[in-house]
Amino acid sequence: MSETEKPNGHTLPKDEGLTNGGNNVSSNVSDEMTEKFDLATVYVSDAQYNRNIFFDTSPQAVRLYLLYNHLFMQTLVYVFIIINLALALFEDPAVVPIPIWVTSTIEIICLSAFTVRMVHYAKVIPRDKFWKDPKNICIIVIVTLSFIDLTIYGALKATGYFAIRWSRVLRPLLLVNVTEGRQLRRAFRSIRNALPQISYVFLLFMFSVLVFSLMALKLFGKRGLLTIDGSPYFTDYLDIVFDLYVLVTTANSPDVMMPAYNYSVFFTIFFILYIVINTYTFMSFFLAVVYNNYKKYLKEEVRQLVKARRFKMCRVFSLLQETWGEGGEPVVTQAKWNHLVKLVKPNISIAHQELLWSVLDDQNKGHIGKFAFVQLADLLSIQVITVKSQPHPIQICFPSMYNSSVSRFIRYVVHHRMFVYVYDLIILVNAVFIGLDEENPVVSNAEWGDFVLYAGGYTSRQILDIVFILRVLRLIRLVDSIKRFRAIINTLIKIGPTILTFGQLIVVVYYIFAMVGMELFKGKVQFFEPNSTSPDQEYCGNPLLKGTTFAKLNYCKNNFNNVVSSFIVLLELTVVNQCGFTAVTHVSARIFFVLFHIVVVIIIINIFVAFILEAFLVEYTVDKSDLQTSLEKKIEELELNVQQDGVDTGLVDAMESNDNELGPSEAGKQKPSLMFKIASRRSRTVDGLLQRMFERDLRPEDFNEEEEPENISFSNPAFDSV
Repeated sequence: MSETEKPNGHTLPKDEGLTNGGNNVSSNVSDEMTEKFDLATVYVSDAQYNRNIFFDTSPQAVRLYLLYNHLFMQTLVYVFIIINLALALFEDPAVVPIPIWVTSTIEIICLSAFTVRMVHYAKVIPRDKFWKDPKNICIIVIVTLSFIDLTIYGALKATGYFAIRWSRVLRPLLLVNVTEGRQLRRAFRSIRNALPQISYVFLLFMFSVLVFSLMALKLFGKRGLLTIDGSPYFTDYLDIVFDLYVLVTTANSPDVMMPAYNYSVFFTIFFILYIVINTYTFMSFFLAVVYNNYKKYLKEEVRQLVKARRFKMCRVFSLLQETWGEGGEPVVTQAKWNHLVKLVKPNISIAHQELLWSVLDDQNKGHIGKFAFVQLADLLSIQVITVKSQPHPIQICFPSMYNSSVSRFIRYVVHHRMFVYVYDLIILVNAVFIGLDEENPVVSNAEWGDFVLYAGGYTSRQILDIVFILRVLRLIRLVDSIKRFRAIINTLIKIGPTILTFGQLIVVVYYIFAMVGMELFKGKVQFFEPNSTSPDQEYCGNPLLKGTTFAKLNYCKNNFNNVVSSFIVLLELTVVNQCGFTAVTHVSARIFFVLFHIVVVIIIINIFVAFILEAFLVEYTVDKSDLQTSLEKKIEELELNVQQDGVDTGLVDAMESNDNELGPSEAGKQKPSLMFKIASRRSRTVDGLLQRMFERDLRPEDFNEEEEPENISFSNPAFDSV
């Protein structure tokens, strides 16, 4: 099969519209059929990308909905969100100060864009559904409050009064509540669903900390012990509670126990018991509870996503179906199917389209039933690489040289497996020499090829270092060839979209805490350049920090004086570094940092770890889906498969494009002009990965819907009843 092979029956009479016998569709279809195809395209696209939007099915609303989901419109929304979030770089306290009227104008433009987007969305879905959707209400409230705050802030600043931009903490919530943020909303739902069980463990954990704090007060409070900076050791109960909470993060270990340890070695038993019970046992309980609840609720959510997808595809089938044969069996013909696929995926080749049809119509009837048709969205989600078999350029220009015995021998050697092994061994040896002492002449001379790399303006050493670093990356291919390593690499690649989702979640939380932190702590700690002669440099510009460990360790740049510094401080707190802001404000400032640790480290990071655990187990235990297996079998049956050494070539396939050239790998063997192979087992989207993770546990009725599509409502699923 090649791309030059065209199906028969390109044109049809206008009155006939779509016929059963042809493989293509006339351009002069009826208006009614055009509207049906537009609606069917929307449903298939929604099923493919798991969009659950209850939209109006009128022709005008469908056209508006197609525009609403256009890639350009979605990209534009994220551009305005990023610009709106980035305004914190230029607002007080600013990294790069600019006039207030500039930032205000930009923010007004962004808020206006969000308003227009909301109006567009309101034109797409029924009015009652629009006002019942919480995310729409949330966006309207955020935009309204932002306009109010912007007006008040501008008026106060213009009259010289002190003002706070309190609405800035609401900006990242736009990222959560836009229609395109469904993955981020799913992450927040996971947090919400896990909170009840987490709260029970957290209360028990805090009870343990309070009990140990009381024991510490009685053990060490009356012994006159001093800390390293000369202050009394474990004499205040609230200070003990905070110090022992920090000890759970290991940030103040072993400093917090050294005065007691110096006094008596037996006191270490207290700290050992505390660390075993609270640091290891309770923190493990947190992960176990989060993982168990996360998996339970996520499985129910995926089940409903799959169910909604089947409902959408059933409705598409009802739009395009026609009776066939004496029994009046409802079917969809190949002509309509081809036209629908071309509308959903305009860039699909005819050969690829014919391949997908042959998988569904395995008996070559020219039509398919409901059960086969509803698999279209899943089938389109499988990435198929089209490989074109083309002669080598040398074979075209110099055929006699290319077909000579010497050329055939070189090609045989290059394509032999041992050549790859030897080449990888050379790269490995290079990596070893790069890691050795470059000043040693033996090592330096062993780095072969450096004389070729000499270029004007650079030394051979500089170019050699850059080239060797790039060549060492080829070791990834060597690692990927080992099955167990490949499973780990596949998991890392597979969770890439999820890392982006949780990355957005982290940005949302960081941004909110950064805005609050800047209002609470800006200007409290000052950073001085190393060449500064200011006497304030010794205590970070704040006399309250004089003599503190914070100032002695030169942590002055860890401040909340702008959004960049705030994000860095929060990152350090994520990996449990200490801060000295309680010394320059009030002891109650500890609440801010403890709350941040609970939200990010105990909840969000544990949910992320839970997803990684499940994805890793899937990579080890779950095979390909039945539909993907059927597609591979059909490719092999048609003898259009590209020979591969393994079932899943892992990272190497991830580097390949969708349109590859198949070089002269096996001389003398005639190949079809067009061949196919499945790109990889891994899922292309987060929703596809989630379905694959839980498809073993999904109930059979989720895949075989018996209800009439006309009676189904595609509203956003609710999970409160789980």
